[in-house]
Amino acid sequence: MRPRSSTGTTRTGTTRPVVASLAVLAVAALSACGARVDAAGDGSSASASAGCVDTSGDGVKIGFLNSLSGTMAISEQTVHDALRLAADEINAGGGVLGKQLEIVSEDGQSEPTVFAEKATKLVTSDCVAAVFGGWTSASRKAMLPVFEANDSLLFYPVQYEGLEASENIFYTGATTNQQIVPALDYLKEQGTKTLFLVGSDYVFPRTANKIINAYAEANGMEVVGEEYAPLGHTDFSTIVNKVKAAGADAVFNTLNGDSNVAFFKEYNNAGLSADDMPVVSVSIAEEEVGGIGVDNIEGQLTAWNYYQTVDSPENDAFVEAFKAEYGEDRPTSDPMEAAYTSLYLWKEMVEKAGSFDVADVQEAADGVSFDAPEGTVVVDGENHHVAKTALIGRIGDDGLIHTEWSSEEPIEPDPFLEGYDWADGLS
Repeated sequence: MRPRSSTGTTRTGTTRPVVASLAVLAVAALSACGARVDAAGDGSSASASAGCVDTSGDGVKIGFLNSLSGTMAISEQTVHDALRLAADEINAGGGVLGKQLEIVSEDGQSEPTVFAEKATKLVTSDCVAAVFGGWTSASRKAMLPVFEANDSLLFYPVQYEGLEASENIFYTGATTNQQIVPALDYLKEQGTKTLFLVGSDYVFPRTANKIINAYAEANGMEVVGEEYAPLGHTDFSTIVNKVKAAGADAVFNTLNGDSNVAFFKEYNNAGLSADDMPVVSVSIAEEEVGGIGVDNIEGQLTAWNYYQTVDSPENDAFVEAFKAEYGEDRPTSDPMEAAYTSLYLWKEMVEKAGSFDVADVQEAADGVSFDAPEGTVVVDGENHHVAKTALIGRIGDDGLIHTEWSSEEPIEPDPFLEGYDWADGLS
């Protein structure tokens, strides 16, 4: 059974209603612009998805949708660059089903409504075969009805809060049991008894913290504070003072974008450090470390599935290629690696299907694998997530993140936390 999003039936057979913007749904329902042409170019394969996708020539269009401006640009520019690197490599290798990838790039401007508008444009006007992008869960939630209404494909590259599965989205970043739960397990093993939660005020941090609270209650931990700031917020003096006064064993950080710069500078100014009150972050990668400043964040912890320091031939080649294209001073990071991997996974799905048709790609997805820089990843055709190895890292004085703990083996995705008794009722 294929997964459905929160608008349909999940693999457990439970119906999960969602409230979507009528404006977004109306835009999403716009009719596509013509008959689909399949990989053979004879027009025999058709679906409701962006029916104007044209593969009759030497190329096929795909869409990149990332925030190249606004508060999330600090994180999303590198994702866009990694996608371009993957596309260039694929084209140099002969393309997909012998067709060159033609990129249509759009700026989501760090605004969920803009992401929905640009997604609609990409699938109904630009006639792309698939879209790659998004970062915040707010952007993904805004785009989801667009892709479902038009039966199109989104490849979403960033870790997120879970509790979702859509047949129209492939999630190549971590779900909850591959990042947040391993991070909490690590803290528990380190003897952490009290936590302070700090996050941006939108769906990912609030849902993640609901999960963290449930975990804490079941595992003898206490949440002693929970504070939120708007995306782009830059004054963290009040929040940091509350964190300091609470005296928690550790802070779990779900801030996103350039708010992390202001938070860690204030954290450092307040005399707090990784030695007395470590912070575990799930949205700070190598790219953000440079913006925050190593002096402000050295020794702090992160939870991801990839670091530039991963030791493998595949990662060595990836890092070398990225730096050759964008400069030796540009680090690689988890979200951009997951984005890079997503384009190769789509290629493998299309070539396994022998077709660009959405239904054919969905049918072919199960078991598709790629020897990614992070290690081999495998697609779960039921929930459209991928198996990933969990890593806890520590930020070094070189600005890179070094693995402190690893799950050693890929963790199968469990987006609805069905394997955890303490999570009953969360979804």
